Amino acid sequence: MDYVLGFDGGGTKTECVLMDAAGKILARSFSGPSNPWRVGVESATREIEKAADLSFEEARVARHVIVALGAGLAGTGNPELKERMHASLAGAFPGAAVSIFTDLEIALAAAGEGPVIVLVAGTGSAAIGRNAQGQIWRTGGQGPRFGDDGSAFDIGSRAVARAMKEREQHGKDSILGRKILEQLDYASWPELQERATLQPDNVFPSVFPIVAAAADAGDPAAREILVQAAGELSSLVHAVAEHSGHGRENIMIVKTGGTVGRCAFFDVQLDAALKRVLPQAQIGGLRMSPAEAAARAARH
Repeated sequence: MDYVLGFDGGGTKTECVLMDAAGKILARSFSGPSNPWRVGVESATREIEKAADLSFEEARVARHVIVALGAGLAGTGNPELKERMHASLAGAFPGAAVSIFTDLEIALAAAGEGPVIVLVAGTGSAAIGRNAQGQIWRTGGQGPRFGDDGSAFDIGSRAVARAMKEREQHGKDSILGRKILEQLDYASWPELQERATLQPDNVFPSVFPIVAAAADAGDPAAREILVQAAGELSSLVHAVAEHSGHGRENIMIVKTGGTVGRCAFFDVQLDAALKRVLPQAQIGGLRMSPAEAAARAARH
């Protein structure tokens, strides 16, 4: 029997789906980040192989029976990186037809057919939309140096900057600041600064769960940061709506990414921000996981 793999890879984790020829999911597994722009092509390929091996083990399937592979990967909007990832995965899975999609393209596929705007809010942030004529617009996804406003990286960076400023102004750590140092196991702010300077992707996104928990517990600083992030994300959706002609229509907005569904306070604020920019919109989730959508796209 023929088998297909589908991957959804971002700056924090990789999801893998193993599917048979009939479209039945046989296994689902996870590994580390596989955004080649952030971690490099070699590391991204290793994580994809790691996730695949876990699915092979669960389903008792050998690698050589894979006939097709679809991977929706953040960072592959860069043509050179896309080409290098294609070559790398073709070498790792010989005999399989390899298809590479951006994370936005595969998220749009996972949202189903028809007019829709998909907001991706994970390690990075972006939005993509499709109108009734099938035309597609996107915004965001430029990485932390040039964008990613409202993302886990951005939220973590803002929280650290605010905590350090409060330490300087008041001579002691805020409640949120203490939680960041303690839960990430740093002895001091200089130690965190050094690590963040060398490996920002290993520091700032990991601050998001701390901010989320603090916001749900009522921390004013954490809540203010998340309200700002919700506004930034709604601006991405509004920009896509304006360009695609959805500004006054009853459009579906689909939310996905690692910051969605992790914090009750943030979810409420994000929905409210989206309703402010598109009052008639309906807000929902993906019809299937992006990894499943990648596998199904690879089958056709």
